[in-house]
Amino acid sequence: MRVGITGGTGFVGRHLAARLAAQGHEVVLVARGIDRRDKSVTRLPGTRLVRASLTDEARLRESFEGCEAVAHCAGINRERGAQTYRAVHIEGTRTVVAAAQAAGVSRIAILSFLRARPDCRSGYHESKWAAEEIVRSSGLEWTVLKSGVIHGRGDHLLDHLSRALQTFPIFATVGLSDGPLRPVAVADIARILESALIDGTLARRTIAVLGPDELRLGEAVRRVAAVIGRRPLIVPLPVAIHLGLAWIAERFMTIPLISIAQVRILAEGVVEPLPFADEPPSDLMPTTPFDAESIRAGLPPAGGFGRRDFRWGSR
Repeated sequence: MRVGITGGTGFVGRHLAARLAAQGHEVVLVARGIDRRDKSVTRLPGTRLVRASLTDEARLRESFEGCEAVAHCAGINRERGAQTYRAVHIEGTRTVVAAAQAAGVSRIAILSFLRARPDCRSGYHESKWAAEEIVRSSGLEWTVLKSGVIHGRGDHLLDHLSRALQTFPIFATVGLSDGPLRPVAVADIARILESALIDGTLARRTIAVLGPDELRLGEAVRRVAAVIGRRPLIVPLPVAIHLGLAWIAERFMTIPLISIAQVRILAEGVVEPLPFADEPPSDLMPTTPFDAESIRAGLPPAGGFGRRDFRWGSR
């Protein structure tokens, strides 16, 4: 079966592509470019990279020709220039759906966020919800995955946590009350997406995807710190201060230490879907714990933050 993946060279897209390729499926990686941290996805058997913008319907339609299903994994967690939440999540999804319809694609699955919802005064959450609604009304056989915080090789959670812990002796949790998380492994996300795309098992369903372990952010930090041999001082910091730091990080770092959207996500906790979502079937329920083994498998090469992480140092 041939499957198109938007954001195909990104974090979740790479893992999904590897799983599909291992099962003998053809994969069309649709992306603006290649993540420099991991170029191996383009060398997978049966894969083809197509450089295309989410605004280019003709190019997307050409990319999806012969595909029976499309996984829409492209997304952003901060706005930068023309890459706004409206442009990427809303208009981009509308263009992907139109291209898939024109190319004769029958199934589409979109990766959304657990608490994406309307009228919550967060551009990230509201745009993700709008994207969900576009997919639900597409007339295609759709699946919406509302995922919690995802961990695995190449993620933001383990990557940024480990590097921050190797740079700073103090770690500040978001808000005076530490929010709960249920981190979900990217391998479990890929397994569920594969079932939706290949087997059609989750047709016309909105599914909440959460890991088996519920813990506070501070405990997640301690688990990662223990694996890399660090003992940071963990202190709470008001949300307003984190928002200010995120504003600075978004403007001066190539990949922000934390974004404004991530601050809002962590401040409200990530354990309950909004406004609705079903649990996966028992055979697709995420099972990978957030333990030393899975943390170690997902860690990037050792190293802290440095000059290369800032815009002036990466040129």
